[in-house]
Amino acid sequence: MAVPRQSELHEKGRNVYVFGLTSFMNDTASEMAYWILPAFLVSIGAGPATLGIIEGISESVVSVAKLCSGYLVDRTDRRKPIVVAGYVVANAVKPLLALAQAWWQVLGIRFADRLAKGLRGAPRDIMLAESVEKSRLGSAYGLLQAMDSAGAIAGPLVAWLLVGHVGLRGVFLAAAIPGILSILVVTLWAKETGAGRKKRVPEELGASLRPRLSSRFYYLLAAVGIFSLGNSSDMFLVLRAQYVGIAAKYAPLLGLVFNITYTAFSWPAGKLSDRIPRRLLVAGGYVVFAFVYYIFGSAPGKTAIWAAMAFYGLYYAMTTPVLKAMVVQAAPHDARGRALGLFYFVSSVMALSASIATGELWKHFGARVPFYLSAGLAAVAAVLVTSGPPRTRTY
Repeated sequence: MAVPRQSELHEKGRNVYVFGLTSFMNDTASEMAYWILPAFLVSIGAGPATLGIIEGISESVVSVAKLCSGYLVDRTDRRKPIVVAGYVVANAVKPLLALAQAWWQVLGIRFADRLAKGLRGAPRDIMLAESVEKSRLGSAYGLLQAMDSAGAIAGPLVAWLLVGHVGLRGVFLAAAIPGILSILVVTLWAKETGAGRKKRVPEELGASLRPRLSSRFYYLLAAVGIFSLGNSSDMFLVLRAQYVGIAAKYAPLLGLVFNITYTAFSWPAGKLSDRIPRRLLVAGGYVVFAFVYYIFGSAPGKTAIWAAMAFYGLYYAMTTPVLKAMVVQAAPHDARGRALGLFYFVSSVMALSASIATGELWKHFGARVPFYLSAGLAAVAAVLVTSGPPRTRTY
């Protein structure tokens, strides 16, 4: 039985590169639209408060969709149709921004886009896990994240090159090109991984017989939740940079500096996590986050802010792909979707709460208090990850 399994994994292994290319194309399309959205809202008579409503609702629907998707994928052997549908819907609605005349229309489009993103996340990540050996899990997620963040570099650059020639609405329409390419790649070349697997426990036998998530998973979830309570929107970093004296027109360049580091280190960090305990990398990433937020809180000068923003990408590289591998590793095979769904949901809800709290704390106590608080929570989470129960040390 070992030989067919190795042959099957070899055939499915192309999913790592297929999803990497798909993610690159899709994120290029998404980032082309994302960085010009604030300016577009201003052009149709909306402002920062409206942007906050749109993004708050959009990110909330992502968290709920990921939770539902995680439970759904554990109950079906067909992952690919859900993944393909997610990419189709997201890239079908993005170009419609070019036709929007009111902020509520933008909200509807962003709602559909983020709903599709949430639904495809867990099944895609599980397909990736089912396509490689356990010894390559971190590397696979690292490559996927590197390609995703590479798209986050290409998108703003393409938008910047085009906007002077075709305008804001023209950029939204142009985003359809990489979007369509992402749909074609995942539809034509992604290999289904769930079909033919052993059937699960029937629903009528009761939930008590379904695979349970381990205590080490819930411990990890608690640590991530504590960290996420201080992980507010990155837009607060951009806002803080403006307060320090970095002009708003340089905001895309701040994102570019951050994403270059993120892209460069995601795959190496993922590969390294296959060789050393993953908890050490995650804890290191949290320490990087704490350092960056301390710098932004103290705001010693423009040079320090630019350097901290570049360093910030290292936090994402050391945590985003590695945490996915940890969650998958900590969950039974037939409960991976549920585990990923809970992980995404808790992270998103806590991060949304963090953004609300940061805004209020900034308003009443100034910028230093929320940034220092975030740094402190990250340090606590780093300690929790590294000094957890003995069973977690096998990560």
